[in-house]
Amino acid sequence: MTPSTKLSLNDIPQEILSEIAVFTAIESFLGPPSGLLPFIKTNRWIYSCLSFDSNPYVYARICEAKFDISPVSRRLGLNSFAASALAQELKRKCLLLKRIRNRQGSREDSFTRKEDLQDLLIQIYLMVVENEGHNERQLREYAHIDEWMKEFWFDEHGASGSWQAIQLELWPDHSEITCLAMWLYWFLLKPEQYKREDPLTRRALIILKVYALGGHWYPLVTPPWTEFRPSFDARGVPLESYDSKLGLKAPALSVPAILSFISLLSHLHERKDYSMPLIPSHASPPQSLLLNTIGNEWECEWGRSTNLGTQKLPADKELLDVFRPGSLDGVWEGIFTYTEFTSYAALLSGAPPRTLQNILVAQHKQTWKLREHHLLASPSSDSCPRQSGKPTTNLEPVAPGSALHAYFPIGTQIEETPQGLTITEPTPGKEPLVYYRADSQDKSREKVVQEAKPRVLDIIITGEGHSSWGEFRLIGRVRPCDGFISLSKDYINGDRGKWLYRGYLVGNHNSNLAGRWRDTLSPASLPGYEGCFTMTRRR
Repeated sequence: MTPSTKLSLNDIPQEILSEIAVFTAIESFLGPPSGLLPFIKTNRWIYSCLSFDSNPYVYARICEAKFDISPVSRRLGLNSFAASALAQELKRKCLLLKRIRNRQGSREDSFTRKEDLQDLLIQIYLMVVENEGHNERQLREYAHIDEWMKEFWFDEHGASGSWQAIQLELWPDHSEITCLAMWLYWFLLKPEQYKREDPLTRRALIILKVYALGGHWYPLVTPPWTEFRPSFDARGVPLESYDSKLGLKAPALSVPAILSFISLLSHLHERKDYSMPLIPSHASPPQSLLLNTIGNEWECEWGRSTNLGTQKLPADKELLDVFRPGSLDGVWEGIFTYTEFTSYAALLSGAPPRTLQNILVAQHKQTWKLREHHLLASPSSDSCPRQSGKPTTNLEPVAPGSALHAYFPIGTQIEETPQGLTITEPTPGKEPLVYYRADSQDKSREKVVQEAKPRVLDIIITGEGHSSWGEFRLIGRVRPCDGFISLSKDYINGDRGKWLYRGYLVGNHNSNLAGRWRDTLSPASLPGYEGCFTMTRRR
């Protein structure tokens, strides 16, 4: 280089500028790549090389560095995304983080349109269920989502409207907005942020108690729990994610409200025994998550939300999206709560939500030992051995039965063996079905598993347990469209009657089984005597 040679930024190749841009953008992990803006504005040449429209590859790489991409890639069945799709997703997520950080939508006076608030919550929901570490850091450390959530739910002017409604003797809203927000509240809950003497904590307990115990007002699931294979027109919110069109509908808010209420109450009472729910934010990802073998923590919540938001759901896209076979097998510990019957009857008769604040909630510990049994079919022939040992095509699971009988037809005979279940339905001439144990070492099942890689068509759960009320037997089924679990609890001795436990298994690795029990004497179509329960795997 001679002394007269002039150096110019215009001589730097675009490839080098792109590398500098990416390094500048991701040097600070949190938040939008704001450090990139001064560099792009240096001169016209650099701008032409690095502007959003001219070089989407730079912004695609920034998106991959700042956010979790692999879960949505796996779920959509794509090996990679177009650079333009990742660039647009970076822009969308950065705008979202800024809106949360600025507390948009958290209070009544910060949003004018419900559609805007719903869109904001859907985008947050997607970030959380896609989280494998990066998304949560962005939401917590940059956007301060914890403070946004507290303000939304528990501020005197919070956008949920819950506190305002209770003060007016009204039941708080149950809508797509509150359903999304309650699931997010549970996904992100950190009980240690709540102090016993804080007025906000008092409001939190009051609001969560209303949603958790108000079983007559807040449905446990949608579509209704009374149908095993519901026929319904999904009204999911249409949205785009990485250039893919999806329909998404959040499940009903009761299950996360129950988990949140019991967890927060246990924290304030300083209960630390294993019967309490496992808080998502306290759980470290297991090795299987690091190896990405069975998906992230909210794999089934993603499947449940997209299944409920899809108009027509193929049979082979149901069960495995919303429930991981084998995940219930084992020993579970937890509690069930109940209230004095006459007080609950007052609620059913129209008492206002403040009635719940004076109701004493009693708790009893219980232990369950559960066994899963699977009806298997080869994906190539949809066949599976029946009792006779002969393959049968067009295999159908046990017919749906009464919801009050855990979806079994009345008169169904069930024989349990070490290998599984033999099911004889009351339909004349119908051959018995064999459901294999989830961990069975039966040779015929091993052969089917190894050679045919069978699809799980149906799951039946059996088990037994005990509580201070006595010993009991459990039997139930998993609903295919959303993973809704219904278990009939029949006490062996004494006059304790038969009860129905219904809920979801929430969490893919650190799971909680939660929902409501109810009596089996009230018609399924009407509210009955109900209480809450939560269970975690014995640790």
